[in-house]
Amino acid sequence: MIRAGRGWAAATVGAAVVGVLIQLAVVISGTSSVLTETADSLGVRLWHFISYFTIQTNLLVIVTVLPLITRPRYDGRGWRALRLSALVMIAVTGLVHWFLLRPLSTLTGWEAVGDALVHVVVPVLTVVGWLVFGPRPRIDARTVAWSLAWPIAWLLYTLVVGALTGWYPYPFLDVAEEGVGPVALTCGAITLLLTGLASACWRLDRVLRPSAPQSGS
Repeated sequence: MIRAGRGWAAATVGAAVVGVLIQLAVVISGTSSVLTETADSLGVRLWHFISYFTIQTNLLVIVTVLPLITRPRYDGRGWRALRLSALVMIAVTGLVHWFLLRPLSTLTGWEAVGDALVHVVVPVLTVVGWLVFGPRPRIDARTVAWSLAWPIAWLLYTLVVGALTGWYPYPFLDVAEEGVGPVALTCGAITLLLTGLASACWRLDRVLRPSAPQSGS
């Protein structure tokens, strides 16, 4: 089971790294169908690229799952919050993409491959990996609270940047187009979804089988 967990963690990190690198290569080449209309210079394209919720979430998955390759029972107070943030955020990434964005997608070539990795493959690997391999228990009320810090900070950052520059990574957060009220409702719904998912993970963390102790891990 420990060897399988290490392999799953390695596959998760590998998929995230490859997906992000493909997306980055498309952005650098200037062929991204998402960014090229609003970002002419490489610097602006890279800034917009790193501002996307999906990219930040995949990077967070890499950072939090990487230690599990060599230490499947890894633990740490800060890591717990970041791990739960990554888990909840990547779940939201997959759900939003599958139900809202995928039907609108017209991507082709390598851009389509990278998009599938960061929006579908990594979310599935991350969530299934946590459910099957844990490690657990790792979640308490404090962890749930701190896990919301990153996504809420991202929302605030996105709204401030949008107000100053007019650029929003997602149309449903565009205050100029959607209006203050609808965007506020959307942000509230996103916060409730994140809180609900984090709380559900807390509950599952308590009822699912604990990870077996491992010496030196």
